[in-house]
Amino acid sequence: MNTVDEFIKQNKLIKRGDIIGVGVSGGSDSMALLHYLASVAQNYDIEVVAIHVDHGIRENSYQDADFVKEKAKELGVRFYKFRIDAPKLAKDKGLSVETAAREGRYGVFNALIRKGVVDKIALAHHQLDQAETILMHIFRGAGVAGAKGMEAIRDNIFIRPLLSTTKQEILEYLSENQLDYVDDYTNSDTSYTRNYIRHVLLKEVQKKYPNAVSAIANFGQAIKDDDEYIQSQLWTDAMIFENKMVRIPTSYFLYANALVSRVIFKALKGIGVTHDIEKRHIDAIKQLACSGENGSRIYLPFETIVFKEYDYITISNRQKEEFSLDEPFKCGEFNVPGFGSVIVKRVKSFTPEEGKLFIDYRKVPKSAKWRFRQEGDVFTKFGGGTKKLKSFFIDKKIPLRQRGLIPVLADENEVYVIAGVEISDKVKIEDVPTGYMIEVKK
Repeated sequence: MNTVDEFIKQNKLIKRGDIIGVGVSGGSDSMALLHYLASVAQNYDIEVVAIHVDHGIRENSYQDADFVKEKAKELGVRFYKFRIDAPKLAKDKGLSVETAAREGRYGVFNALIRKGVVDKIALAHHQLDQAETILMHIFRGAGVAGAKGMEAIRDNIFIRPLLSTTKQEILEYLSENQLDYVDDYTNSDTSYTRNYIRHVLLKEVQKKYPNAVSAIANFGQAIKDDDEYIQSQLWTDAMIFENKMVRIPTSYFLYANALVSRVIFKALKGIGVTHDIEKRHIDAIKQLACSGENGSRIYLPFETIVFKEYDYITISNRQKEEFSLDEPFKCGEFNVPGFGSVIVKRVKSFTPEEGKLFIDYRKVPKSAKWRFRQEGDVFTKFGGGTKKLKSFFIDKKIPLRQRGLIPVLADENEVYVIAGVEISDKVKIEDVPTGYMIEVKK
């Protein structure tokens, strides 16, 4: 593993003072990585921590944890052990055990990062893993993003120091340093996608093309280099990011396909959607933008929803929250998930300001309440003219996705206030010393 140090420096994987948590299963790759980083920790001025995640797949998996704990003690590094129930997680979420194990494992890693226990997580993926990943992504229908394979560093957190190292180099390192490791029998189970590619597909390919693994990895690097250049040509300043949502102007979909795909991937990554997005999903988004009707939607993995909203494509990965609203009309404040806080105050100044509406509270029926829209609601526009609330929303170009989240002050089917939008002509202030101000804070 003579090139690991050069790879770390070239990709700026480590900086002085980092606490590096190494994901250690106890297998050959992770044991080699743990030993290597522990041996160079003083040179880099870092602390190395061993992290073992028991996925609960095998009955005797606790033995692996004991093994890693003992080896970490020998190396003089801290050791953390966690256990997840991957089979149960897979059943509950409708995932493969392989995917559920990955989700659970990364959940542990992210929690350690959030709590400040470690600064980075080092993963033991090597060149063969990279080749397998590239093939797996291509077979699943991924585009360029998948053909690039894994990154040397992702989100400035997850690092892969062995990504350019061959499996043979790792085995030689283990032998030279007389390092023990454990074999997980599930690694030979070809019902798992990665194992099938490694033990069946690549094994056959390498009979004809002995250098197939390095050739595939080099292909991924070439794709990455080309992609980085094309990415530098993107202009995406008009995209709007709001929490777990992004809005893309439909005009962006007039670009060449190579640019449009990258715009979509950038938007998805910006809201935390980085896995299981395939070419068919990208094509569906393009079609929605170019020919979909306003208000139409499509669904992506992990409860990500894409909406066509007038001149924008909106992508949201927020899980829908079930929330009912039944608030009396009075001074005070209440919060509406997905919308914001509604504040009602008595005021004497009626100076127009964005986000603030003013009404004559005496004109509001005492039985009026804050609620969400209902079938049959009507609204009298400020200045006169009554129409269905649905039609008013359409006139105001309020996206269908948002209409059910906007609080309205209503009595039976008569709507007097649409929070943050407009008041009814029936409650306008004409000649009163005081009124109510209704303010929305996002």
